Amino acid sequence: MMRFIELIRSCLTDVKEIMPWDLEERLEANPDLLIVDVREPYEFDAMHIPGSLNVPRGILESACEWDFEETEPELVQARDREVVVVCRSGHRSVLAANSLQVLGFNNVVSLQTGLRGWNDYEQPLVDAQEQPVDMDDADDYFTTKLRPEQRRPAST
Repeated sequence: MMRFIELIRSCLTDVKEIMPWDLEERLEANPDLLIVDVREPYEFDAMHIPGSLNVPRGILESACEWDFEETEPELVQARDREVVVVCRSGHRSVLAANSLQVLGFNNVVSLQTGLRGWNDYEQPLVDAQEQPVDMDDADDYFTTKLRPEQRRPAST
């Protein structure tokens, strides 16, 4: 059985990753760059990179095509644009970038470390009303909070 992290590693043979400082440079060099945030809408509304497009991972493939309820026209037309896929920590974005490549996107990368790393690099995040998010609030939001039942049982 393949585990989640192994699945991500297998996709990394085909998916290129960039770091937050690379994204900062790419945004300055290419105003047409499309940032696709594949987190859930409630995550996106809490905080996201200004100007990014929210296409949750669960509907990504149908959002890339015409004639679906989930179709995102900007994404459908972005196959030849520079696309950076982002998520919370850089895991879902690898899987999503792999899917986009399979669907014919020619210039797609994943943001390694995700929005957590973007925040650590002290780059701007905004909320659902496009208002700046306080960095301390973002730090708290991105801190992992596992419940006891989500942890691997101790070996006996």
